[in-house]
Amino acid sequence: MLFPIKYQTSENIKQCSPNFFESLVVDLLVSMGYGGSRKEAGQALRRSRDEGIDGIIKEDRLGLDIIYLQAKRWENVVGRPEIQKFAGALQGQRARKGIFITTSDFTKDAIEYVSKIETKIILLNGNRLTELMIEHNVGVTPVAKYEVKRIDSDYFIES
Repeated sequence: MLFPIKYQTSENIKQCSPNFFESLVVDLLVSMGYGGSRKEAGQALRRSRDEGIDGIIKEDRLGLDIIYLQAKRWENVVGRPEIQKFAGALQGQRARKGIFITTSDFTKDAIEYVSKIETKIILLNGNRLTELMIEHNVGVTPVAKYEVKRIDSDYFIES
């Protein structure tokens, strides 16, 4: 049952600073396999004039492509205007890929908008964010792991 840990993780995120949240997002993506090590894979930009980009991460270890990040630690849902601003920021960087992450959720218009534009933007809401953090052990520590085994009957069949 993940609900208590998901709720607690979500509440902890909301209490953190915006800078910490941006770093958390980069940590999560590195844990998911983007770009290699934390040092070389990506960074939170932490600039007041970030032009709509909060961070960048390499798509793979070689850095063949860069994925641009926008991280919003919000209570209210994120609407289409915010997504359009991010899409414009991506165009300004000549970027083809972006991830917009929020602690809240996205409106139906925002979701429809990203499905119609050429630039690939992934929308990651608070619920999915906490699921991925738990799955990839970001901000959580495994306490116990159980493994149940059964006999593999196919192994014992002689050809």
